[in-house]
Amino acid sequence: MNASGLIFSPGLPWPVIGVLAALAVVALMVALWRGLSGWALRTVAALAVLTALMGPSLQQEDRDPLADILLAIVDDSASQTLSDRPDQNAAALASLEAQVAARQGLELTTRRLSEFTDPAITDGTHMMRAITAAMADLPRDRVAGVVAITDGVVHDAELAPNLPAPFQALLTGRAADWDLRLSVTEAPAFAILGEQTEIRLRVDALGAPQETSRLVELSVSRDGADPEPVLAQIGAEIVLPLTLTHAGRNLIHVTLPAAPGELTDRNNAVVIEINGVRDRLRVLLVSGTPHPGTRTWRNLLKSDSAVDLVHFTILRPPEKQDGVPVNELSLIAFPTQELFVDKIDEFDLIIFDRYRLRGILPGGYLDSVRSYVDRGGAVLIAAGPALAGAESIARSALAGMLPAFPTGRLIEDAFRPEISDAGGRHPITRDLESFAPEGGWGPWLRRVELEPTSGYTILSGPDDAALLTVDRVGDGRVALLGSDQAWLWARGYEGGGPQLELLRRLAHWLMREPELEEEALSATATETGLRIERRTMDDTAPDATVMFPDGTEAGVALSERAPGLFEGVIVAADQGLYRIAQDDLTTVVVRGLAALREFEQPIANAALLAPLGHATNGAVTRIEDGLPGLRPVRMGQLAHGRGWIGYTPRNAYVTQAIRLIPLAPAWLMLAVAALSLIGAWLIEGRGGARRTGQPSVP
Repeated sequence: MNASGLIFSPGLPWPVIGVLAALAVVALMVALWRGLSGWALRTVAALAVLTALMGPSLQQEDRDPLADILLAIVDDSASQTLSDRPDQNAAALASLEAQVAARQGLELTTRRLSEFTDPAITDGTHMMRAITAAMADLPRDRVAGVVAITDGVVHDAELAPNLPAPFQALLTGRAADWDLRLSVTEAPAFAILGEQTEIRLRVDALGAPQETSRLVELSVSRDGADPEPVLAQIGAEIVLPLTLTHAGRNLIHVTLPAAPGELTDRNNAVVIEINGVRDRLRVLLVSGTPHPGTRTWRNLLKSDSAVDLVHFTILRPPEKQDGVPVNELSLIAFPTQELFVDKIDEFDLIIFDRYRLRGILPGGYLDSVRSYVDRGGAVLIAAGPALAGAESIARSALAGMLPAFPTGRLIEDAFRPEISDAGGRHPITRDLESFAPEGGWGPWLRRVELEPTSGYTILSGPDDAALLTVDRVGDGRVALLGSDQAWLWARGYEGGGPQLELLRRLAHWLMREPELEEEALSATATETGLRIERRTMDDTAPDATVMFPDGTEAGVALSERAPGLFEGVIVAADQGLYRIAQDDLTTVVVRGLAALREFEQPIANAALLAPLGHATNGAVTRIEDGLPGLRPVRMGQLAHGRGWIGYTPRNAYVTQAIRLIPLAPAWLMLAVAALSLIGAWLIEGRGGARRTGQPSVP
């Protein structure tokens, strides 16, 4: 195609030419006022000079037209996988492609939302960011329209760009879609163990009108345990009372069963992570006879400000008779009834340090201790020489719960404690060797020979003799340490050893710290998927089963990373709630968000994109009402109507050649100006001679 136009190449600045033109007009007015007969020729001369100074030329261009671009942004976010939206996406895109192919001078550029995913923004539909990025890759003067195929639920509508052409949205989804959504309105970040806290939840009905007065049943599971049913009313807030039972991370998994016809169940589950903290730990320490190890226990327990230590040392047994009047004694009577019956359940741990049967605790009180363990209590027995004698606590009502029984032999000889095979897998002693000083652990000087009967022996003496044995009894836990020499490590005897770390771990295991559970299944989210960790006392671990957020399952093989510690890794891109199961252990982990932002409002919505469509003369059209036709419209006109959407042709082109034809050559304009001035002079000269009456010269 060809095009022509008039251009100017002024020889002087335009203001100078303007001044010259003004002077020419003044001179013309003076000539008229004086009645000069050559004013017309003078005007022609002035115009010729001014035209030459302006340099007019005729510009002729050879142009090749460029095709207009219709940009299509296809929303392929997670919410677009619901119902028949993938089919609607495909049908709308196919219709656009067919209509654009049938029109000359129009081409389609298709981009998908996932191409513009920002790693720093991992959740939500960021349609406006995608349009802005796609427009940056295209020549703006060729974009004739932008068409978005989406459900309309975008999370950056406030970032709508300034578009040079109409914006049209083809809306997926159905007008009859409805959904139930479970959400958390309030939840604490931490809670004190044993004290009741509250979680507030809400079930909302979205989309098409539903019955909102009916009750639904929620399932509440704690740390992967069996779920408990809870009733909730749609549209009303429910208060869920909760009492944490263990310290550390507590995962509360609440699910709402999917209703028939519901759009999705991806927003029917929430995971609440609450950190359980102990307000105060109450420990009862009963020392039978004062010895250097007593100070070790006190230092360990008093080093933690959260520990309330109740310590009794038996300094005056009942059989001691020295004639001192009772009113002169500063000692207090041992409150057996209060400690071992009335308030025994208030203690998290009871430690018997070198305790022996001396008639202070009758059998009925030791029976109470046995019942305390069965109910979930914890007892640690640190043996002294008395454990091997007739006054051994192993000969009391506690005998049936001890994980080892003394043979009656007391061995007083130096030996170095060693981690047994079971201890290499148990969390209490698994990596305890890393705390050994240079040259290894220091020796202990005395031990009671033990015969294990149950549980695990995690520390041993010479010839694999049992030294530290732990076991679970009923709902509680018991540990038996067959020596009273651990304090030698604290004193640094011949190098010492990790006395503080050993006793701290032992006490925390007895008080059920989750990090020290020997049988546990846990999972953590990584950048590429999940890392599954299994702690077990067995030599092997079966595969774990992972349930993905979309309901599919996959097996994960676990390999041994360390004794008793197995690990597996699975690659997973989806965000949401994952369930992991192995044997009778289950756990849940959240990668990203349990319910993605995509599914907070899964119902198709035209309201968020309507302002952008209105501002550019476009519209939001539902695909279920029929795929619209495509029409060209002039810039500024309404670009939508019944059954059609429009685009504005931009008439862009590329110039192949340019020709300039001067319209006022300088030599020609100067000749015209000269001839005009000469003619004016001649005319005015003759007219002047006649006016003076002088004879003309032949």
